Amino acid sequence: MKTLFRKLLPVLGILLTTNSYAEVKLSGYFVAQSECPAYQSLRKKTNPNNIQTTINQAYNLLAKNKEDATHYLIEVDSLPKQRWVKMTCGQHVASVDGGTVTSTPIKDVTPPPSKSKSYILAVSWQASFCETRPSKKECKSQTKDRFDASNFTLHGLWPQPRKNVYCTTDSAAVSADKDKRWGNIPALKLTDQTRSALNRVMPGSQSNLHRHEWIKHGTCYSQLAEDYYHDSIQLINELNSSKVRDLFANNVGKEVTSTQIQQAFNESFGDGASDKIKITCKKEGNRRLITEITIGLQASADSTELVFQEALLAAPAANNIGCSKGIVDPVGLQ
Repeated sequence: MKTLFRKLLPVLGILLTTNSYAEVKLSGYFVAQSECPAYQSLRKKTNPNNIQTTINQAYNLLAKNKEDATHYLIEVDSLPKQRWVKMTCGQHVASVDGGTVTSTPIKDVTPPPSKSKSYILAVSWQASFCETRPSKKECKSQTKDRFDASNFTLHGLWPQPRKNVYCTTDSAAVSADKDKRWGNIPALKLTDQTRSALNRVMPGSQSNLHRHEWIKHGTCYSQLAEDYYHDSIQLINELNSSKVRDLFANNVGKEVTSTQIQQAFNESFGDGASDKIKITCKKEGNRRLITEITIGLQASADSTELVFQEALLAAPAANNIGCSKGIVDPVGLQ
């Protein structure tokens, strides 16, 4: 019996050591603020595939290594998925939609919109979109007298550079977004006024486009979906109050050229505004339809809000105008 006990002593020692450093379960997600190695084994410092955290990327958070912790256990997109990272590499955040910080801050989870950042405002001509997506809810319900029959609609407001996506977002929401399961993304916290205005300018919200845009782009703009969409609505409302919108509304069913569109931008927002846009067209049968315009915006360093005209004129010029001419599609399948 004594011999057996002596043989078990090393095993008991390991168990006691392990229990003294037992994992503490956590929920929420980990937002990386530094590039840090993600270890499979904290003790051995093994790192299969040499995985490092990506700045501003959010990871599903599982646990910390002990009560007085030094490391978090997160999920990454490489096998093995569960990895250990230093706590000082980022931040533990509680919820997906404007959540509160639950651990000692290293720095802000998502910085407030930097007024030196650049953005892309993407606007659609809904009837053209619906030519190729007639089964979408927003396309089935479209009518000739609805707002989006004669106005630009909001696709999204995209912080630049393009890789600046999925900030402060848990991995489950990211996975749902990438799989186009937008209905599985948590509902957004919006005021009734903002939600009503958003439904008007973004008919795609009927298919949960607003959840997709928030998760992918909005989380890199603001900590609150309310702020993101409040600003986005203001921007597209300014565009829809301009000669650019009038040009399209007055030429439904007809062809307009990039020169006409550029001229309308310059007349509405000042010389040089036309250099900041790109036009996208799509071939549908024998017709070439204007589907989208992307507009460069550059926030002012001393401004408290993103003002359309100022931001448009301050933005760098686009590489090219894109499509040279296309049809302003009317409502209904042609």
